Amino acid sequence: MADLGVILGDLAAETQTIDDVVAGLPASDWARPTPAEGWTIAHQIAHLAWTDQKSLIAASRPAQEWQAEVEGLLKVGENYVDDGAAEGAQKSPKQLLVDWREGRAALADALAAVPDGQKIPWYGPPMSAASMATARLMETWAHGQDVFDALGLDREPTARLWHIARFGTRTRDFAFKLHSLAPPAAEFRVELTAPDGSTWAFGPEDAEQRLTGSALGFCHVVTQRRHPADTDLVAAGAGVEEWLGLAQAFAGPPGEGRKAGQFA
Repeated sequence: MADLGVILGDLAAETQTIDDVVAGLPASDWARPTPAEGWTIAHQIAHLAWTDQKSLIAASRPAQEWQAEVEGLLKVGENYVDDGAAEGAQKSPKQLLVDWREGRAALADALAAVPDGQKIPWYGPPMSAASMATARLMETWAHGQDVFDALGLDREPTARLWHIARFGTRTRDFAFKLHSLAPPAAEFRVELTAPDGSTWAFGPEDAEQRLTGSALGFCHVVTQRRHPADTDLVAAGAGVEEWLGLAQAFAGPPGEGRKAGQFA
């Protein structure tokens, strides 16, 4: 498992790839629709900035503010994520970029300062600083994919996908429970082809049910940026097939994902 410093470095690099794309866009392009219904490029960046700010509160001021933060969101209702993105999207692109950059830098500093072994409260189960950094990397990559798709740009996969792939396997049971289903009793074997051609393997070698394919395809599926049918993933076992249909590495209610053929 990568240490916190490595994860934070990869998070910064992943974030910068998106920053490099949007920073030079004319204001009109920030209003481009993305594959997420109702969300423009501005919404995507606003959501990343919003979540960074919530993570910063959880990591740096949990005792003083986090409970009040959660109670406040419960009063707003289940649409608080969309509302937060919509509010941020109303800012000028210049201001939104400033807020996003300042927020993610402050969060990185806060996560680096979390004592070893201390858990950070969150909307779901509490997390270690390393897990929260990984979750932020996963979300940054996923929402970045929406931005790249909106602009019709290809994105070269990198070794940073390892963090997301590992996170995707570790959230298997969460995805089943999210759909009120009992997780399979046995672990799966997941073997993925990394961007450099090597193999990333997760789970026991002798597992009866297996999943193979590219790391990129797997990351697309667990972040619900591609339908499984539009990837090269091959499932061996009914449980694995079911998992692909509901896999979700991000917190919150079940996502709608993408339709088959949307990116074929």
